[in-house]
Amino acid sequence: QVQLQESGGGSVQSGGSLKLSCAASGDTRCMAWFRQAPGKEREGVAVIDMNGRTNYTDSVKGRFSISQDISSYVAYLQMNSLKPDDTAVYYCATGPREWYECRTGQGYRFWGQGTQVTVSS
Repeated sequence: QVQLQESGGGSVQSGGSLKLSCAASGDTRCMAWFRQAPGKEREGVAVIDMNGRTNYTDSVKGRFSISQDISSYVAYLQMNSLKPDDTAVYYCATGPREWYECRTGQGYRFWGQGTQVTVSS
């Protein structure tokens, strides 16, 4: 069982930046950020594995950056050039045992409680 705790959400204007943090209670194969906007399905945003490999959904490439502090089991999501379409509840998650699962959104068994990100135009 892994517990996850997100922080860093908030409200910003379009073009602004926010940095999310996710603290895990133990070692994980990979950590990912997902988001869910009102009336929309949850989507994967970014993932990083224990070797530093990363993957991003197309809509955030060049704007978002995922990183981690392996020693303290913390993952970060730096979000720049935010747009109103980025407004959502952001969740961190973990659980996959292989990079293929990490990258394709499978096997995420443990989830944080979510943090709201609101971008106004």
